[in-house]
Amino acid sequence: MRRYILRRLIQIVITFFIFITLAYFLLEAQPGDYGQIFLSNPKLTQAQRDALKAMFGLDRPPHERYFRYMSSLLRGNLGISFSNYPRQVIDIIKDRAPRTLFLFLTATVVSFTIGFFTGKILAWKRGKSLEYVVTVGGVTLYTVFTPWFGLMILWIFAATLKLFPIGKFITPTLWRGAPIEATVLFQRMLLTALIALVILFLWLLAALRLNPDRRRPVQWLGVLVVLAGLAAYWIPTGLTRYILDILHHLVLPVFTLTCISFAGTMLLTRNSMLETLREDYIMAARAKGLPEKAIRDKHAARNAMLPVVTSFVFSLAFAIDGGVITETIFSWPGMGLTLLEAALTQDIPMVMGGLVFTGTLALLAHLIADILYAYLDPRIRYG
Repeated sequence: MRRYILRRLIQIVITFFIFITLAYFLLEAQPGDYGQIFLSNPKLTQAQRDALKAMFGLDRPPHERYFRYMSSLLRGNLGISFSNYPRQVIDIIKDRAPRTLFLFLTATVVSFTIGFFTGKILAWKRGKSLEYVVTVGGVTLYTVFTPWFGLMILWIFAATLKLFPIGKFITPTLWRGAPIEATVLFQRMLLTALIALVILFLWLLAALRLNPDRRRPVQWLGVLVVLAGLAAYWIPTGLTRYILDILHHLVLPVFTLTCISFAGTMLLTRNSMLETLREDYIMAARAKGLPEKAIRDKHAARNAMLPVVTSFVFSLAFAIDGGVITETIFSWPGMGLTLLEAALTQDIPMVMGGLVFTGTLALLAHLIADILYAYLDPRIRYG
């Protein structure tokens, strides 16, 4: 396995540089001079224009700018954003990426959980009227026009019922005089959530070794312990109302993404599990007299998870690409909205920074998917 991971890491590095090279020259090949957008200000003198050109590297030929960019990239420098001058691109990504990751990680995990368990039940109880109703409803949501659906959600729950805010990341009036910046608090929330998930995952993994009669109570105990730990950490800080405000703004985007996305996982799980149920080892398990629940969960569902897990990992990697529409509708200041604004203003360094981030996530997702394959299916071994 170590040799395979090392070999895949080398392939990832090569693929990454090919991807960045193609993206760079495709952006360079677009018509027009994007530098003139920022240098055509009539208030600038010719000397100031020349200084700005030299600072951004616009006075050099494309191949020299490419090698200069790659050299800076290897040092962790993604350049200066044109539209957010003088902020560094890496600083903008650090500010916006956690918001997108938190939004889409939450929505993807929720939609995956709902879709997987729904698809598992539909495959196990196939042919019933419930299967047709849920399948038609899921396909309808999966194929719905996302901007229209998002606007309908806003109109019903925000504008009409006034249960949730119309958009944005926070409520400005609440945060006046707040003891902490929203970005800093959000990063702390993301960090504590990741730590809680790791602890909960390890707890649930350890609970799998227990007897079936004791397993479920221990699993629920783990959930309660993690929730109690989060409450014990955050309540004494006095920041609870600010956390609830951010979560309140998060509800509608997550709900919209979950409604649109869960049907894909549901249908993939259903089809994969229907193929698994026809395998010989399912028949052998029934011949041994194993309980139906054990056959469904331990034998059929686990082997049906292989394509579902692949889809889940890749959806996490391409969350930023799919965030343009959702973040624009809900005015969520994440990477999707940032990339849209950068493309509209021809902020090439910002666009390249977003592509670097997205490409890195996509390539790492392939590696994670291969490792999960080996864990879920004992028949798979990497030399």
